[in-house]
Amino acid sequence: MYFYKVNEKTLFSFRKYNELYEIQEREAINSEGILYFLTELELKASRRSFSVSDPSLLYLKNEDLSLLKTPEKLDYEINDWILKKIYSNKVMGINTNYSWRSLLDYSHPAKWKINLVGLGDVGGILLTGLRLLGSSCISQIGIYSRSKESTTRWELEANQILDAFNEEEYPLVKAIPKEELFNCHMFVFCASKNVPQVGEDVKDVRLYQFESNSKIISEYAHMAREKGFKGIFAVVSDPVDLLCKVALIESNKDSQGIVDYNGLAPEQIRGYGLGVMNGRAAYYASKNPLTASYDAEGRAFGPHGQGLIIANSIENYDEKLSEYLTEKTLGANLEVRAVGYKPFIAPALSSGALSIIATIKGNWHYSATYIGGAYMGAKNRLTPSGTELERLNLPVELERKLEETFERLADII
Repeated sequence: MYFYKVNEKTLFSFRKYNELYEIQEREAINSEGILYFLTELELKASRRSFSVSDPSLLYLKNEDLSLLKTPEKLDYEINDWILKKIYSNKVMGINTNYSWRSLLDYSHPAKWKINLVGLGDVGGILLTGLRLLGSSCISQIGIYSRSKESTTRWELEANQILDAFNEEEYPLVKAIPKEELFNCHMFVFCASKNVPQVGEDVKDVRLYQFESNSKIISEYAHMAREKGFKGIFAVVSDPVDLLCKVALIESNKDSQGIVDYNGLAPEQIRGYGLGVMNGRAAYYASKNPLTASYDAEGRAFGPHGQGLIIANSIENYDEKLSEYLTEKTLGANLEVRAVGYKPFIAPALSSGALSIIATIKGNWHYSATYIGGAYMGAKNRLTPSGTELERLNLPVELERKLEETFERLADII
């Protein structure tokens, strides 16, 4: 094993990097803060950085759905002091096939500055949730919309949401110009076009919006590249998982349209659509005694739409009960439409505000992150060392379904 020092940060690897300043292990042992592990993985199908939450991740050769499975227990020849760092979420894996040195200087702020684009049905409710719930972790919420009147209205209204005689400092809501959208720690994309009206005969509302929303998000992905954005690019608009992939691809194209991997890193982009699917599954599960344990034992996986997988339980997995919950969850938005309303309140809060705040706080939540060429929704958390995915003992039938969904997501774009 080799140890290095770069910008006062300690790094280690199983391979030798002649261009880096090498140090002795005794010097590395005394390092404080994050320890950085250097490795090499395929550019197109891997992240630039990730949390090494288990020693098996030091031996990762390629990224796939095995990242969601409990690793085999092997006797790894890893020094005890490194193992302690790993189990304390203080080891970040870095893929040196990317431009990576800027990672050594980045750390999450105590309070985040968030900029949000799109103040429609979802964006407005999401903003309200962030204002009400974000006092401990958000300093300011910048808002932008093509409609100046809408932006002014939300700046006025949101800043008047206040609990009298409460000493909490609510995040300031501030109208900002378009050119300042990426002067923040998290950019939230809520812009949308061609949302079907109530009564329109559309089988998959989310895919219906794909073409128009792809064009919109591409513009902001290019802007993020131009600004050298280092924060989180959060996607809330539908279809969430596919738009994440579009943002990744478009931000990594130069002015000639050639992919050069100098744009957003895969792990910078996160999709927020699975939180509400879990909420819907929990709602329907609570109405049936056979599925009442979902909230404590179940899990949601995959996209915000077709391909979604709801598992009634991990330890007591039942395929029929899981399929029942999945079908009920997928049809929940149509039930709201059937009574004459667009279903945007629960998505804006469960997938949006609550999940975004959980991300900032480093708490477990549902969102889509990059795994082996696809944005796959699963339980995860953002730690100081990067994204940590929950790893489970997956039943064979559930694993098979996950593979089908994963392959579908990877092949669409």
